[in-house]
Amino acid sequence: MSGKSAPIRSQTAIFRQLVRDFMRHDPTMVQSGTSCLDAVSLMTERKRGSVTVTDSQDCPIGILTEQDIARRAVFRTEPEAPIDTIMSTPAFTIKADEYLYQAIAHMRRRELRHMPVVDDEGHLVGMLDQNDALAVAAGRLMGQIDHLTQEATVDGLRELKGAQVTLAEELLADNLPATEVQALLTRLNNDIYHRIVDNGLKDMAREGWGDPPVAFTAIVMGSGGRGENYLFPDQDNGFILEDYPDADHGRIDTFFIELAERMTRDLDAVGFPYCNGYCMAVNPLWRKTLPQWVEQINLWGRKHNFIAIRLSNIFFDFQPVWGESNLATELRTKVTDYLRTNHFFLQAMFQEEKNHNVALGWFGGLQTEKDNPDYKGQVNLKHTGTIPLIEGVRLLALREGVAETSTLGRISALHEKGVLDTNESDELSEAFRGLTDLLLNKQIRNFRKGKKVGYYIDPKKLRKRKHLGMIESLKAIDRLRKRIHTEFTADIF
Repeated sequence: MSGKSAPIRSQTAIFRQLVRDFMRHDPTMVQSGTSCLDAVSLMTERKRGSVTVTDSQDCPIGILTEQDIARRAVFRTEPEAPIDTIMSTPAFTIKADEYLYQAIAHMRRRELRHMPVVDDEGHLVGMLDQNDALAVAAGRLMGQIDHLTQEATVDGLRELKGAQVTLAEELLADNLPATEVQALLTRLNNDIYHRIVDNGLKDMAREGWGDPPVAFTAIVMGSGGRGENYLFPDQDNGFILEDYPDADHGRIDTFFIELAERMTRDLDAVGFPYCNGYCMAVNPLWRKTLPQWVEQINLWGRKHNFIAIRLSNIFFDFQPVWGESNLATELRTKVTDYLRTNHFFLQAMFQEEKNHNVALGWFGGLQTEKDNPDYKGQVNLKHTGTIPLIEGVRLLALREGVAETSTLGRISALHEKGVLDTNESDELSEAFRGLTDLLLNKQIRNFRKGKKVGYYIDPKKLRKRKHLGMIESLKAIDRLRKRIHTEFTADIF
């Protein structure tokens, strides 16, 4: 098949592949008004089961399939009649950059054998055949796909959010690495963001707000930006707007305040709780034009106080989930270039993070919770494990001008630059994978038992191999912390 990718091996690959990877890149198309005879002759000549009917701008308006010909054309329609009289309309389309599993769900739901693929402007760029799409997904995944592609209503998206737990549980049971499950959960969550923003804009247009007054992109930050979501992340989001004249601020900002309020409300309704720190697009701190974002980063860099550092740490892992991604790309470049040359700000970041210790005592034993009676004897493996690792790797990545945001991606990039040797890179990567595996599995168990889903691990309940692996992971992170302390302070301890 033209444009078909190599066979997929990973079970999660179906959730990573895009429509463009499996569509036919040479769709059979005719313009409105073409005769039935010419359209059928073209299908026969090219040995295709369908032909897409387009307008003068190459935008699909209908489709003619072999079934249409059998049901409507044979013995009923004159050969010279225009194809518009027998085509199926409207043509259900999907964008080339949508995920393949979404296309499969749409085709199954509407019983479509063929689906035209369009670009962002609605122009025909390819054709997706159901058989080619279904061949990618193992039969056991079809139920998961159906659950993960609910209609984009609040109720449907809430059900989608709940279905993620089952998917994560099954993939972990099949020994898929927890970090890959995290990445999948993040993609599914970001898709929910995308659909909620879409819904908000459509509703606003119907209510008379019109289209967005300037181009923009919605971004997620924190674990969502790193591709490292656990089961129930809260909201960390913002908007990057295209620049506009100050005189238009009232009109333009009013539009995006309304959109932000709808977005955050619906996200909360489907299972993304409001951020306690108000790190959301409803807060003007996280809703800015591109030049304003650049100035904000410069301001944080000049202040060097703990509030500026904490806000920066939330923001620096941002990624786009809707809209003009070039705005996010441009801002990422500016952030990376600025921090690489601002050593004083990086030192301030280190000072703010230096006391985020791992759960190890002086002699290498575990330090467990002593104050909170609900978790006494347990380890908060996020606050005293993965966070010190994420922060340390991020600090080195920013210093070295690495634009990657995922923790494993940053470790790999630092290794390629020679900042981390092979042993360090392997140890830190395995530490992150190991702790993530412990946390994600524990969250699923707690969810199934109706317990609070959090980040505490009881070391006494771990098997010996897991217990020793956790300690070795924490030791690797502690070595990273000591190295960073030396490099940023010149002190040896």
